[in-house]
Amino acid sequence: MLEIGTIGILPIIWFILVAVLWIGYLVLEGFDYGVAMLLPFLGKNEKERRVIVNTLGPVWDGNEVWLLTAGGAMFAAFPAWYATLFSGLYLPLFLVLVGLIIRGVAFEYRSKRPDTRWRNVFDWLAAVGSFLVPLVFGVGFANFIIGLPVKPVAGNELLLALDPAPYFWQLFSPFGLLGGIVVVVLFLFHGSIYLTLKTRGEVQDRARKFATLIGLVAIVGGAAFLVWQNLAFAPQGIGSLGVIIGWVLLLVAAVGLVVAWVTVRGGRSGIAFIGTSVTTLAVAAGVFLKMFPGLGFIDSAASATPGGNAGVNIVNAASTDGTLTIMLVAALILVPIVLLYTGWAYWVNRRPLSVDNIPDDPAPVLAS
Repeated sequence: MLEIGTIGILPIIWFILVAVLWIGYLVLEGFDYGVAMLLPFLGKNEKERRVIVNTLGPVWDGNEVWLLTAGGAMFAAFPAWYATLFSGLYLPLFLVLVGLIIRGVAFEYRSKRPDTRWRNVFDWLAAVGSFLVPLVFGVGFANFIIGLPVKPVAGNELLLALDPAPYFWQLFSPFGLLGGIVVVVLFLFHGSIYLTLKTRGEVQDRARKFATLIGLVAIVGGAAFLVWQNLAFAPQGIGSLGVIIGWVLLLVAAVGLVVAWVTVRGGRSGIAFIGTSVTTLAVAAGVFLKMFPGLGFIDSAASATPGGNAGVNIVNAASTDGTLTIMLVAALILVPIVLLYTGWAYWVNRRPLSVDNIPDDPAPVLAS
């Protein structure tokens, strides 16, 4: 096990920054995925569906920038981490790309023709793409908690790659599949609460009714996943303190879900949205706590050992101190600007929508 005292300050700072970027992505894009998954179900006519789409219009592509930034930060700060993941996870990453592509195309193209069948197709594409991405990410993060097995590359003992024999079937373990389901359900809850906050009228009523139902599923499923995680895969990177923090994060996540469920039923959507945001943050923080300092990898020869640490870790996966220092200066300048702009965008578009705000489609121009 890598001792924390042997880790330099720059790799720790950048591990935290990468975690913050991923957490920002999951919190912001989480409600985005949930809303899109609900689009074909909560919108009973074209105007209602346009209301739902318009709640995401100003923010969805900005939310996805967090994913690009998180991936870029991983590549630049921890190239060996990035390379080891890409050594074997081609299929999951391909599925993520497919989901992101079809949902992006759906949002951009649904309004190009005022034809009901055309728009219905793209609404379903948005829902399917928005279901696929969190499902894959949920399975992936659950497997980071278990630990992805790696082994030396034949002919070059300095390189490590995912061990295909164990890791492929591990992706479909009960814990991994439960992780995928829990993330999808959590995002559905998060998204339905966002709709109660951003809409009025029948769409809001349906969203609140759905939130009260899916919230119960999220509470039960989330409790099962988090208790299982802390009992079977407790964080070991910082000793007993990691175990304590893991249970504290579980408690925070549980309180967030319960508060969200109670307050959304009572019509206090703002508090409910804070509740699901805090839960998403706590769950993601627990994942990254478990990934420290081994970055979610274990030695395939010792995969049964809890807390086993592979050759890839936060020290030898990191870029040079000079690179990390330059990146840190850039981050200290640019990240506050991005946060200010993001906050401004949400503030400008803070008002809720209803079908009264949606104009009729223009009448088709008939050829003479």
